[in-house]
Amino acid sequence: MDESAWVGVAFVLFVGLLGYMGVFGKLTAALDDRAAKIKAQLEEAQRLRDEAQKLFAEYQQKQQAALKEAEDIVAHAQEEAKRIAAKAEADLNASLGRRQAMAEQKIAQAESQAILEVRAAAVDVAVAAARKVLTDRMKGDAANTATDNAIADVRALMH
Repeated sequence: MDESAWVGVAFVLFVGLLGYMGVFGKLTAALDDRAAKIKAQLEEAQRLRDEAQKLFAEYQQKQQAALKEAEDIVAHAQEEAKRIAAKAEADLNASLGRRQAMAEQKIAQAESQAILEVRAAAVDVAVAAARKVLTDRMKGDAANTATDNAIADVRALMH
């Protein structure tokens, strides 16, 4: 036999010895264990991926809810600002109305006072004119008495 045949026989004996010692069973078991571990890791990875997707979906929903709530808050704040502005405008208009009424009342009082002062001045002028006319036309005690009585009557009528 040549060398190749001996190498072949040695190889067959070696493989047979490995089979007799149970190396192939142990090798198969080790490979099966490794395949089971890989399968478990793949299942765990799939479970984690599914859980991550579920959490991602939950957080997206929470984000959308938060955005909606923020929009609602902004809308409410805008409505509140409009309401406050309208109230401030109404208060300002009411205040201006009160001030205008007070100013008109003061003007009316000043007008009444001016009319009274003009009347009083007119009475005084009329009395003075009447006194002058009567004193020029009438002389003596009778004239003085008539003039005083007329002046008193005019003052009583005017006031």
